[in-house]
Amino acid sequence: MEQAPSVADLKSASPAFARYTANTVFDGLWKRPQFSPRDRSIVTLSVMISRGQTADMPFYFGLALDNGVKPAEISEMIAHLAFYSGWGNATAASSVATRIFDERGIGPDQIPDADVTLLPLNESSEQQRARMVEENFGEVAPGVVQYTTDALFRDLWLRPGLAPRDRSLVTVSALVANGQVAQIPYHLNRAMDNGLTKEEASEALTQLAFYAGWPNVFSAMPMFKDVFAKRAV
Repeated sequence: MEQAPSVADLKSASPAFARYTANTVFDGLWKRPQFSPRDRSIVTLSVMISRGQTADMPFYFGLALDNGVKPAEISEMIAHLAFYSGWGNATAASSVATRIFDERGIGPDQIPDADVTLLPLNESSEQQRARMVEENFGEVAPGVVQYTTDALFRDLWLRPGLAPRDRSLVTVSALVANGQVAQIPYHLNRAMDNGLTKEEASEALTQLAFYAGWPNVFSAMPMFKDVFAKRAV
């Protein structure tokens, strides 16, 4: 079983980093009550998958499983993030996940099939989204517009292996991690419509500060602030 780098190993390179890892992160951040360990694992894995950070993936995949993230949910996160952070990052994550699943005896019966019965589609909401995208970008990249409708919102987002609230949390986390602030308002609103609370969204930023970096979080916070304010009206 993969283990996290020992504090002694980290200390040999950077004593300060070792102290922050042990005290600030694992004895502090991960124990904050505002977010469940499961949600912290979802946010953290979203960062690592979306940025191709394979060195730490084995430990954090294992931690996610220990924290209650189901193998099916990890499988769906990889598929989801292929669209939101690129195929190469999902390929890299798949290789690591396969090894961890094998080590833990997680078989195909615990992983969703490629073709599944989809969740019901909110037709009115989807028609509004599709119309807006078509009007804005239909002449710019019709292929992107078509795949956005057919592959993402009429397929990927309706797969039942990851709850809509968690799928939104994965998406928002990846957007923050990769500095894609322009996309945050739509997806944060969607996340909150799907059941993510303001308090949970706020704590997701705290988790992201450590795993995606302070600059990315400070760039995202004005977007979060604006969404929170408009929803409070």
